[in-house]
Amino acid sequence: MHIIPAIDLRDAKCVRLIQGDYHRQIDYRDDPAEQARQFSEAGAQWLHIIDLDGAKLGKPVNTDAIAAVAALGLFKIEAGGGLRDEESIKQLLDIGVERVIVGTKAVDDFEWFAQMAEKFNGRIVLGLDARGSTVATHGWTRNGSRSLLDFAAEAAKLPIAAIIYTDISKDGMMAGPNFERTKVLIDAVDVPIVASGGVSQISDITKLVELGADAAIVGRSLYEGALSLAEAIEAAG
Repeated sequence: MHIIPAIDLRDAKCVRLIQGDYHRQIDYRDDPAEQARQFSEAGAQWLHIIDLDGAKLGKPVNTDAIAAVAALGLFKIEAGGGLRDEESIKQLLDIGVERVIVGTKAVDDFEWFAQMAEKFNGRIVLGLDARGSTVATHGWTRNGSRSLLDFAAEAAKLPIAAIIYTDISKDGMMAGPNFERTKVLIDAVDVPIVASGGVSQISDITKLVELGADAAIVGRSLYEGALSLAEAIEAAG
């Protein structure tokens, strides 16, 4: 299982939002590229970058910062935030992102998402963010009516690279991920499931390995020293 450290960008700086709330922001580092170097030195092979400004606005904003990290050539990058048209997808892929994360537009316009999944075979990741059993969109500012499991099953029929499942109530809380729903997703679909939100200790990592998760995204616990990235990678095997 891969451990994927997260960089969330707002005004080109590394931050974290508590439970996706833009009014509950924690500031960490001003230089995303330097943070990325530290993650690489600890052994990370993948990096997860979310453009929070882009997610809220509906189009990529922090592309220069993402490009600077990609130019380091240190690892594979998955990036998202505001990707709601083909041009935005191409923009990130062209600057060196390995795979892009689409969330809101996938829920709002599944036909378009299916077309993008076919066109960019294996380069699209579904960002499935949920409050409870229903999907949330628009940078987590809106609750949808779609069932998490039903939507995942429909998306899994497409040639997507993975599904990133985030329980918003867990994100940034350092209280463990939603193991139960993560396991339900892993059992329900034949697509790699990436767990996100709340991973904060080695026992969380080992539990996700047991459940069969393909990867775990780790953010706040790394920035605040609650979890060692090197030790997490070792625990993930």
